[in-house]
Amino acid sequence: MTVPNTPAGSTPGPDPYAPVFPPQPPARAERPPLGPELRIGAVVTAAGAVLGVVLGLLWLWLAPRVGYAVQDNHILYRDPEGEELIGAVGVFSLLGLGLGVLTSLGAFLWTRARGGGIAVAVGLAAGGLLGSVIAWQLGTHLGATPDLRAHALSVGNGGTFDGPLELTAKGALMVWPMTAMIVLLFLSAAFGKREPDRPPYWATPGPAAPGQGPPLDKG
Repeated sequence: MTVPNTPAGSTPGPDPYAPVFPPQPPARAERPPLGPELRIGAVVTAAGAVLGVVLGLLWLWLAPRVGYAVQDNHILYRDPEGEELIGAVGVFSLLGLGLGVLTSLGAFLWTRARGGGIAVAVGLAAGGLLGSVIAWQLGTHLGATPDLRAHALSVGNGGTFDGPLELTAKGALMVWPMTAMIVLLFLSAAFGKREPDRPPYWATPGPAAPGQGPPLDKG
């Protein structure tokens, strides 16, 4: 209805008797079920364990060996100043670095659309560490025997042989999981799904002003 004595063509202001309803709280987002996240974490961990076998075989193939020579019933180094032990640790670390990048990238691309939550990070860390331990044990057991005396007797005086594969710096076991976590953090920050920003507090309707209430009976 038009208020009396209102000039023609003017727009009436807000009705002071219009009802004012308090703002409704936003609906709480339901937490996704835990089962799919656990399955994703288990798959990522299992993939790390399988790739640990690949890492062990590559390490066994690419890592340098300490050479020995048998002279007058003595076992001597072929190269006393050789750096084969450091080289073996370096090869293991570089291979772990590469697998850390690959597993993190693969897990991110696989779970970006479906979501994986914290299970992806836990799976990468656990799978990387488990894969590194498997690679270390596999490489040392498939390599030459650690019994140097038995190996020297088998080659005889004047013979040479390669020593066992060793990982003298156990900190190399952490290269794979740490690399995977760092790469996952970068990918999530740069290319992860963004949640819609909440409106600022001043954009939400506030409580009713004092004196405003339900409409009065104007009859």
